[in-house]
Parts: sequence; C-alpha cells; structure tokens
Amino acid sequence: MPDAVVIGAGPNGLVAANLLLDAGWSVSVLEEQPEPGGAVRHDRGVDPDFVSDMFSSFYPLAAASPVLSALHLEEHGLRWTHAPSVLAHPLSDGRCAVLHRRTEETAQSLEAFAQGDGAAWHRLFGLWQKLRPDVLGALFTPFPPVKAMARLALAVRASGGLRVARSLVLPVRRMGEEEFRGEGGRLLLAGNALHADLAPESAGSGGFGWLMSMLGQTYGFPVPVGGSGELTAALVRRLLSRGGELHCGRRVERVVVRGGRAVGVRTADGQAVPARRAVLADVAVPTLYQELVGTEHLPEQTQDDLRRFQWDFATFKVDWALDGPVPWRDEWAAGAGTVHLIDGMDELTRFAAQIAMRQVPDRPFCLFGQMTTADPSRSPEGTESAWAYTHIPHDIRGDAGDEGITGKWGPDDQERMADRVERHVESFAPGFRSRIRGRRILAPPTLWSLDANLFGGAINGGTTAIHQQLVFRPLPGTGRPETPVRGLYLASAGAHPGGGVHGACGANAARAVLRGHRIKGLAGAQRMLARRDRTGRRH
Repeated sequence: MPDAVVIGAGPNGLVAANLLLDAGWSVSVLEEQPEPGGAVRHDRGVDPDFVSDMFSSFYPLAAASPVLSALHLEEHGLRWTHAPSVLAHPLSDGRCAVLHRRTEETAQSLEAFAQGDGAAWHRLFGLWQKLRPDVLGALFTPFPPVKAMARLALAVRASGGLRVARSLVLPVRRMGEEEFRGEGGRLLLAGNALHADLAPESAGSGGFGWLMSMLGQTYGFPVPVGGSGELTAALVRRLLSRGGELHCGRRVERVVVRGGRAVGVRTADGQAVPARRAVLADVAVPTLYQELVGTEHLPEQTQDDLRRFQWDFATFKVDWALDGPVPWRDEWAAGAGTVHLIDGMDELTRFAAQIAMRQVPDRPFCLFGQMTTADPSRSPEGTESAWAYTHIPHDIRGDAGDEGITGKWGPDDQERMADRVERHVESFAPGFRSRIRGRRILAPPTLWSLDANLFGGAINGGTTAIHQQLVFRPLPGTGRPETPVRGLYLASAGAHPGGGVHGACGANAARAVLRGHRIKGLAGAQRMLARRDRTGRRH
C-alpha cells in the first residue's frame, strides 16, 4: 500500500509525486492515457520526420518557476532552447511589434510605432524588476501567500502604491492606451492576455498581459530540446529514480471514501488501489467532485458552487509539417518562436466579442508556433514544424464566417475551420499553404479525448477571469489544495495559481499533504506526552 496515490501524470501530478518521494513517502501515480504528460507531450503524428507538440509548446512559466528549478531536471536530461526572438505581432501595413530577450531590442521595435514608446516599455520593465521576486513568490506559493503578499504590498507601495495597483487591474485595452502612444506596445500586452481567455476589456487582463510580457522579456518563451514531452520524460526519470511507481493505461473511476476520508481509488478495471495517507488528484475540478468523488460526499454549498464553475474558452489547433520556412511578409516574424496573428486591437476586441456571442470567429486570433525556429532538432534542415491554435466558444450558436460551421466538429466542421485558420495565416504569409507537406487537426473533442482534463478543448483548467482566481479558485472560499473530503487534495490547474506549465498546483498540494501530516504527528506526540504526565507512565 503506497503512502499516496496520485491521479494523473500531467506535470502537476508528477511534480506532486516527486516532492512526496523527496519527503520519504511511497507514491503510486495512475494515468488514464497510455503515456504520461497530460498536455505536455509530443509525437511524430503529422510526418515521421517532424516532431509535433500535441498541446503546449512554449514555457515561460516553467522557466520562472522555483518549483521546477528546485527539482534540477537538467540532471535528468532536460535541456532548454530559444528562438532568436520571443514573439512577433505583424500587421498588414508592414509594421511589426517584437518581444526580444534583449530589452533594448523590444524597445526599439515599439519606438517604430510611436516616439516615446520604447521608453514606456523600459518603465514597465523597470516596474517588473522591482516587483518580480514578490510577484513570483505570490504566484508560486500556496494560497494565501501571506509573506509574499506582504512583501509585494510593500514593493507596490514603494513603486507607486495605488497607482500601480490600479494599473494592474485595468483591462488590457485601457492599460495599453495609458502606457503607449502607438499600437505596438498595446498589442504585445493584449496578445499575451489572450493566451488565456481574457478579452481586451476584461478587468485584470492588463495585469495578466503585463505579467506574460515581462516573463517573456526576462525568461523568453523556451522549449525543451527534442519536443515538449522531454519535460515530462525528465519528471518521470526523476520519479522512477526515487522509487516512485507510474502506471499508465489505468483510468481511475472512483475515489474511495470511508467515514468522510479518502482511503484510495478504484480503477476502471475494478481494481482497488488503497492509499495509506492521501490521495492527490491532478484532475479537472468538476470531474473530481461530480464523477470521482460523488456529490453524496460534498456539502450542499460546494455542489451549488460547482454549478457556477466556469471553463475557459475551447481551443481549435492545427499542426503542420512545412517543406520550407513560413514566408512571412515581415522578416521579424521569421525569427520569432511565437507569432500573434490578428490585425490590430479592434480586431482582438471583435474576436472576443464573437466568442462571447457564441459565434465561431470569422477572423480568428491565432497563436502561431515555429518549433524548428526555436529548436532545430524538430524537423529536417530547411523545413519547419509549426502549429496554430485559436479560441472558440464551447456552446456554438452560429458561424460569424458564414461557412456553416456548426460546432459539432464532424469532418466537415474540422476541415472548414482548419482552412479558415490557414487562410488567416496566408494573409500574413503569402504562399504559406503551398509549403504544407502534412497537417493534423485537433478539434475540441479530439483534445479532450487525448487529455480528460481538457474539457471541450479548454486548456487552463477553468477561466483566468478575476472571479475565479485567488480565493475564488476553483470555488469561492477555497483557494487551497484541501477539499471537503479529508485526505483528498486538488493538484490540478483548477487550483491556485491556475493554468500553465509551472508545477505550482502539484507542489502546493504535496506541501499541504506533508504539512497536514506534520501537524497531525505533532498533535499525536503532544497527546502522548499529556497522557504520560497524567499517569507517570510511558505509553
């Protein structure tokens, strides 16, 4: 019987397992899919000569994460690499905003949009340099991050106080208008906010866009050499080297609860896997509570809050094997690992509004990844392994492109949407489609079938909007890994601090488990001492 059972071998589950092993616990990890990794996997499914990341690709949060850094995954084979520049946002008029790891290069790019915008970028980066240690401390530690928040409050006060706090809760459109005269800087902030499900007019989207932009400025958007799954492989090698167990193809069907406590799990083949001390779930929040635990073990308030849980946008992704580099109009885009494709701020707002109206956008905002540009090992010399994804509604009521995409995601829907994405790329890179050797479509149901946590193609474990963050994540009044069931801990992106590959959700769960058992052990020792004092005898 292991001390702990971890449900799910995504990055959070593997981080949690590793930390428990470091504390001397025995751990068994159960994964539904035939291979570990969750949304951190790669394959050669588009073309045998091309490595394609199936889900996530670029990892600024991993580079910044003290959780992953402390695991020393480089000792287990992980290597990082970078594209020449971090991110580019070309426009149809020939201008291009570029985020580069050299601050001066980014500033020069923005100065071309409007005089003074380079200095504005330096000011935002200067604020980041003052706040970075405490922002990261608050982001990557268990909620509530009391010490980190206290230090952050002092740093904010020293940097401008309420004016700084106001800026960070602004909608990103307004933040961009206040900070920059031209469109370049505004687009860098807003495009990075749209990595999540935050519209340009959403409260707090300014702070998120600033955070992602500054992470890119400081750490870049690195990728693992050889494919995203190399990050998973390093976590697995570390786990196995410490005596942990990993069982793939083992779908957990139920968390076994006795006397209000999780005592193990039952798998789909009917086998019971007991846990001596704890069960940790790298599982989507509604799935954990409504399917694996069951509402009979939950308070009525939790059941009511679950009905209000909000997913982030659905995702539609296309992978390509290209016979040559992408023929961008703007040469700056050629050297960027990530390219944002939409023609200006108003187009971003229009895109988000169409999603809000439950329409498939006619001109989708695309995040485009050039993986061979970032890592030459991904495909033969002179070619490019590439992908693009865009957000769409879960419940589709119409097609703004007037092509009859229904949202049922049968073959016709998939082909029409993939063609729309390709036409959009072609508008920024004439001749793009002529270089396609092969393509793979990953519609929302496909993504979900490959990773049960990606409900309907949602990739962040729940909305990033302010009403489901911090003390509201995943449900109001929670914010911590503990659940209403004793001995059961939430270790997925549904918990604070949310989506992204950083391992903090799993680490927070493991720390909560260990802290709870230390407290329990201390209380037991105190009771034993009290009995000894009363009887004069040792028990």
